[in-house]
Order: sequence, then C-alpha cells, then structure tokens
Amino acid sequence: MSTWSLTAGGDSAGALPLRERLAPLLGREGVVLLGLIAVFLVAYFFPVETVRAPGAVHESLALTKWYAREHVILCLIPAFFIAGAIAAFVSQTVVMNYLGAKANKVVAYGVSSTSGTLLAVCSCTVLPLFAGIWKRGAGLGPAAAFLYSGPAINILAVILTARVLGLELGVARAVFAIVFSVVIGVTMALIFAREEAERAEAAAVVPAASAARPLRQTALMLAAMVGILVFANWASPADETGPWHTVWAVRWYLVGGFALALAVGLHLFHGVRLAEVAGSAAAVLVLAVIFPAQPLIPFVVGVVALTLMAANGDGELSVWLAQTWDFSKRILPLLLVGVLVAGLLLGRPGEEGLIPSAWVESAVGGNSLAANAFAAVAGALMYFATLTEVPILQGLLGAGMGKGPALALLLAGPALSLPNMIVIRSVMGTKKTLVFVALVVVLATISGFIYGALFD
Repeated sequence: MSTWSLTAGGDSAGALPLRERLAPLLGREGVVLLGLIAVFLVAYFFPVETVRAPGAVHESLALTKWYAREHVILCLIPAFFIAGAIAAFVSQTVVMNYLGAKANKVVAYGVSSTSGTLLAVCSCTVLPLFAGIWKRGAGLGPAAAFLYSGPAINILAVILTARVLGLELGVARAVFAIVFSVVIGVTMALIFAREEAERAEAAAVVPAASAARPLRQTALMLAAMVGILVFANWASPADETGPWHTVWAVRWYLVGGFALALAVGLHLFHGVRLAEVAGSAAAVLVLAVIFPAQPLIPFVVGVVALTLMAANGDGELSVWLAQTWDFSKRILPLLLVGVLVAGLLLGRPGEEGLIPSAWVESAVGGNSLAANAFAAVAGALMYFATLTEVPILQGLLGAGMGKGPALALLLAGPALSLPNMIVIRSVMGTKKTLVFVALVVVLATISGFIYGALFD
C-alpha cells in the first residue's frame, strides 16, 4: 500500500516530513518573515511615480506631526502617569475585587461600561489606562468593556452628535455604545473563558501584597490626575454659551487646581519635601502668567517637575516612574507607527491618502449591509481625535451617506483605529485583539443596518 506524504530530502528514509521542517516558519519566526516580505513588497511596488503618492506621504507625516502636537503632551503623558500609578499604587487585590474575573459582575461591568462618561479620551489615550488595569489583574470582560467604552461613550461627543447630526442619532449612539461595551465584554469573557480561568488561578497563587497606604489616598491622587487629563483636553464646544463653554473657558484654572491637589498629595502622602513642591508650583504659576496664550509651556514644566520629584522620592515614587516609563516606551512607538500608516492610507480629515475619499463616499450611500460594513471597517481603521468624528460625518451625510452607515461609523470609529489595534495586540495578543475588533465591527454593522431601516 502506498501513501502520499511530502518529505524533505526526496525519498530518504530518515528525512523529516516537510511540515515538520517548516514548523518554525509557522510560529513567531514565520510572522517575522512575513513582515519582512511585506516591507520589501511595499518598498518594491510603492507607486512613487503617481500623483497621489507624494500627497499621501505628506499626509502621513502631517498627521503624525499633528498627533504629536495635539495629543502626546496633553493626552498620552497624563495617561501614562495614571497607568503607572495604577500599576505602582493600586494593589492587585483591589483591582481583582472590583474588575477581576471573579468580581461581582454587576459592579465590574457597571463601572467599566460607563467609564467613558467621565473620560473624554480618544481610542489611543485610553490604551495606557487599559494596559494599567489589565496588568493589575482586571478580568478580560471588564477590561474589554472599559477599552470600548472609554472613547465611545464620551458625553461631550454624544451631546455634540445630537445637536449637529440630530437628536435621534445622538440618542442611538449613546444607547448602542453602552450596550456594546457590556456585550463585547461578556462575549470576550465567554470566548476566552478557559484562558481567563487559568489566568485567575495563577493570580490567586500569588500572595496578596498589603497596601502601602490607605486606598483613599491613592484614589485622591488618581482623581487629581484624571482631572488634569479630562480638563486639559476639554474641547471647545460649537456654541459660545452654555455650561460646556463655561467649563472650556476656565479649563486651565481647573487643570491648575487639580495639579495643586496632586502636589499636596505628593507632600502629604509620599513625603516629597515642601520646598520641592512649592518651588515646582511657583515655577509653573509664573510661566502660566508670562505665557497665558501658550499653556503647553507651563504644562511641560509641570510634567518635568513631577518626573524629577518622583525620581528623587521614596521607593513607591520610583516604582511609579519606572512603570510610567515602561508603558511609555512600549506604547508610544507603536502609536506613532500606526498614525503614520493611517495617514498614508487615509490621510487627515478632509485630505487625501492613498485611498481616495471618493471611494469611501460612494461606498456608504443607502442602507445595505455592505454599506454599513464598509462604514464600520473604515471607521475602525481611521484615527478620530475626540469630537472630530462629528464634523467629518456631517460632511459625509451631506455627500449622500446613509444614516445607518453614519451610526455604524460612530460606533466603530471613536473606539478603534489602526494605531489602537497595534497597541492592543501588544497588550493582550493577536487572537483576543482580532476577536475584539471583529465584535466591534460586526455589532456596529448590524446596529447601523437596523437603525437605517427604521429612520433613514
């Protein structure tokens, strides 16, 4: 009896089957090889001779420059410090009690699914915060719910959507986003239930470390940093009246108040010398008075002062700084690479990348499943800064975009982006990232299709 089998080395009796010889290429080395091949093919076939290519390269660099100016200092750096503080100050026991796989499900999903109402952050700024709670033992379900809800349920964005694009679309965005965060979290937990059980069991073996200080002190420090993050990035509302504009007008005073609270906490809770705290606060205040129209200057000096105080502080502060640096060096390069690629392919809002915007506009008309799916996928790949999705959608709706695809893009776009996906993969792996992205895109597609059938 003859059998068909592929062997390396002809019909030699001692030869290994070809599958076994190629096994290394199917693992990590294979991924590296495919990556090298992809880079080579892009370099070999990149259409530099076309008219569109130089513009796309310009858009890639311009988007990266804009991202560096508008988001790294005010958004990412505070988020890195918050993530570092979670990793350094919050005990793993506390995180697992509230967000762990065995925590009360109502509490865990209730907190994680409504976090976006407090955090006015984009899909990239939420990443250090997600990485921080994941590292401290949060369950996959609550962590995934937080990852989606952080940028998706932005109360300012919901209100702006209702005022600019219509009340029904604003309400639909808010309701679907909250439901999505729970559904995505629960589904992720069910799909990876075995891995989560093993992870929870491994965490239970590690002896619980006693908290170095009362939890309320850590909560006050984190609240001060969250306040800085939220109000430093408070976007200017469309109307020049009302409470949102009032908050925007005094946002830097609020940031200064939270920064002062953080400085007091460093002195009272962590023993930083009063002279260091007072000197740093005075330097920031003087610069704020000298450069009232350039708030980045005192903000950067404040960040530098905080870094120096942490470096010279007690053991906990040194750990905080080390954790902050760890998150920064792992996440920031991936984000910048992702922004470069996103700008190359799609350009900035209102500008052209390699993919013509006319293709996008022509593909999202009507309310077919294909149109909703295309809108969800395009939104998932594009990078939207906080609130920018609303004027972009306003233009697309004027160009013939259906209401269903508009909702699909609203539900997928702010929560995902190409840079966001790259970093998520580095935190929780390829398989979980693919499932998370697929859930967001599929749910956004279905919801957009139903909404369009009812209201378009």
